[in-house]
Amino acid sequence: MRIGIISDSHGNTMAIDMAVKMAGEVDCWLHAGDLIGDAEYLSMVTEKEIFNVAGNCDWPQTTVPDELLISKAGHRIFLTHGHNYGVKRSRDEIKSAAIAKGADIVVYGHTHVAVIQQEKNCLTINPGSISFPRDGEGQSFMVLNINQKAVRVEHFHL
Repeated sequence: MRIGIISDSHGNTMAIDMAVKMAGEVDCWLHAGDLIGDAEYLSMVTEKEIFNVAGNCDWPQTTVPDELLISKAGHRIFLTHGHNYGVKRSRDEIKSAAIAKGADIVVYGHTHVAVIQQEKNCLTINPGSISFPRDGEGQSFMVLNINQKAVRVEHFHL
């Protein structure tokens, strides 16, 4: 199973188009917030299932949840923007929340800094920002590959 992961697109539909093309065949997309309208656009340009959450720039959006727990290919993915978990200071709170919810993968955004961190009981993923990266590495997104028990993350730059 291949899962596209995007966050912090902030209205840059051209970047979304590029990500969809570069990712190739995926089974679904996760959009970790900022902006909800971009997740709606993503659903128009791909026929794949879209899971999305609201970010801090989406307030006061009431129809989209702040977090989701998604089961895919034998894994539980905790999807949230991250602003409610203090991710700019530390990833400890978001990892603890994911584990408490029974997730073994956490996907978040908010920092605009890409992260792939595998620990004993939780894989933490931030795809960076597809529009305004803050890590000096450029616009990015990721694809999560799950093959039976093996999990691998591909990091793409536009």
